[in-house]
Amino acid sequence: MPPGFQDEGLRAALALRAERPGLPVLVLSQYVQRSYAADLLDAGDGTGVGYLLKDRIGQVEEFLDALARVADGGTVVDPEVVRQLLRRHRDPLAALTPREREVLGLVAEGHSNGAVARRLVVTEAAVGKHIGNILAKLDLPPAEDTHRRVLAVLTYLKA
Repeated sequence: MPPGFQDEGLRAALALRAERPGLPVLVLSQYVQRSYAADLLDAGDGTGVGYLLKDRIGQVEEFLDALARVADGGTVVDPEVVRQLLRRHRDPLAALTPREREVLGLVAEGHSNGAVARRLVVTEAAVGKHIGNILAKLDLPPAEDTHRRVLAVLTYLKA
């Protein structure tokens, strides 16, 4: 959603639900933002709310059914959203490969991509790819008001 094409739509949905708790809201998102999804599903009395992933909306009939259920006060949640919400209580680093953990550990020590690459005897591009995978697996999509690399390090340190 413009202007930043990041989390503006989710923030708008939360603001709308805060202002009018009974307002039916169906969010279509490119990816799961667990904190926003949990907040949205907890907003108001928990009715008339939905969170679907765009790439899963393949059939017009299914989308219209979901829209009607939310408008009628029901709750519609994409299975991937449910999976990720339930997973949030587990080790957040469990999805990382051993190499990704190693890269994140070096980043947590304060090393730059270049320093990590030299230490692991790989290219900086390989390190960048690992970091991109880490950010995706830790559910840290781009956002204007956060620094994803710092959040990844904090997740590593908490785990």
